[in-house]
Amino acid sequence: MSSGKDGTGSEEYREIAKQLTEQLGLELPPVQITYLDQPPAGIPEHPGGVPSVCTFFAFGTRSPFYAGLPKHEDCEIGAFVLGIPPQGEVGERLMSTIGAMQKEGYLNPGEEAKVPHNPAAPKYVAYGPLGTLPFAPTGVLMFANSHGAMLASEAAGSGPDSWAMPVNGRPMCAIMPILNQGAPTALSLGCTGSRIYTDLGIDKMVVGVKGDRLAQFAQKLRRIVAANEFVRAEDTARKAKAPNAFHARGRQRGLHRGRSA
Repeated sequence: MSSGKDGTGSEEYREIAKQLTEQLGLELPPVQITYLDQPPAGIPEHPGGVPSVCTFFAFGTRSPFYAGLPKHEDCEIGAFVLGIPPQGEVGERLMSTIGAMQKEGYLNPGEEAKVPHNPAAPKYVAYGPLGTLPFAPTGVLMFANSHGAMLASEAAGSGPDSWAMPVNGRPMCAIMPILNQGAPTALSLGCTGSRIYTDLGIDKMVVGVKGDRLAQFAQKLRRIVAANEFVRAEDTARKAKAPNAFHARGRQRGLHRGRSA
């Protein structure tokens, strides 16, 4: 688990945030998440009362803030994923929620034990648009559409320094432990709860980048975006010359030739 530290990299992070937003087609800023041992000076504390840990992710697209560990305990699943021991009242709520989900067939028996989670929880967590916090990120999350997720996956797998990009489903907040456990990048398909709590909608998923691999990922993304522009131009020209290319809109040629309108 990495802790944030004071640094002068905010300008660099703002430039990376601008690049990620443009090249991945993000509608919301990338969210920086930093695990801390002490409350950060000069950063406002969130009042808490949120229904889920992923709600903090969503608020992190707007402005910087931090929240202590107890502020995360209102979400029993998110608290477990963050590394809070499932004991006492939080543990009781967690077992009750898991039981209800298993009864409805949402979870299989024993599935909860396989959910990625931190071995220990940080004391504080800072959130904010990438580049607005005066310390390095533990992880960076982006709400991307399928095209942006495709580019991120291709970037991860490109070049001699390629790496695998794990894909995870429920719960969405488990993407942070996956990054903390060593994955340079990860993709979360999200979950029903996260789509409700973050207003994620039906067309977004979450791309995550480990904080200390962010600059490397941004460099790889630049390469793959340029490569995709080349492929796009080549395939567009090839399609234009084909007598039986598929067109989603308008009257199709070839297969319908000779038929009445």
